[in-house]
Amino acid sequence: MAVTSDIAATYRRGPAAVVRRLLDMGPNEGRALAILIAACLVVFVSQWPPLARQAHFEGRDVQPLLGGALMAWLFVAPLLLYGLAALSHIVARALGGRGGWFGARLALFWALMASSPLILLHGLVKGFVGEGPGLQIVGLLWFLAFTWFWIAGLREAEKGPA
Repeated sequence: MAVTSDIAATYRRGPAAVVRRLLDMGPNEGRALAILIAACLVVFVSQWPPLARQAHFEGRDVQPLLGGALMAWLFVAPLLLYGLAALSHIVARALGGRGGWFGARLALFWALMASSPLILLHGLVKGFVGEGPGLQIVGLLWFLAFTWFWIAGLREAEKGPA
């Protein structure tokens, strides 16, 4: 299934079904890494409008800001997300989870990828409208969707093999 179809299915049927289907395809670290890098790339792209706005209002060049965002989202964030996924698996294991490390990684990475439409919307609102209640509402919607996708996906992954 295409990533866009999986994202739509995550919103329509819930994240557990999509995560279960991805887990049933077997552990494939390349697939998990591709999902993570694609999600981080989308987050990086979502930063373009706010950074362009910041550069315009501060009278700065946008290129250094974009370079910093690129470094953060494509090189640093994946390492931190791998660590966060490991931590979530340790906590889930302590609470009785029976899944593996791969499932915890996939649940987190998929939550970030599936919530990417809201991240893009957040970037557009921040870039074109700026600070205000609209940005806070979109940010809250993204946070709630991401949290729901992650927890539901992690619960499915920690059930263990189907």
